[in-house]
Amino acid sequence: MTALTWAIRLIIFVVLLVFAVQNTDPVSLRFFTGQVWEAPLVLVLLGFFVGGVVLGALSLLGVIFRQRREISRLKRSASAHKPAATDVVVPPPL
Repeated sequence: MTALTWAIRLIIFVVLLVFAVQNTDPVSLRFFTGQVWEAPLVLVLLGFFVGGVVLGALSLLGVIFRQRREISRLKRSASAHKPAATDVVVPPPL
């Protein structure tokens, strides 16, 4: 199974590498301020991909911190209600 996983990763890497090599033509990005930036297409695509990953990760930070606070609150609540090990319930004599 591990060999199959690595084979799939290698195939994806080769496909992306060939895509990058085939798309080295310069493209022009025109910004709102009138500036023009020329760069190879593959670098522009990589930059936008990385920017999307960063924005996606930042959008999840609030959810992650909220869940961590909830988990710690529930752990504190569970430990407060947990009976101590020294508390032994003795049934009444018959």
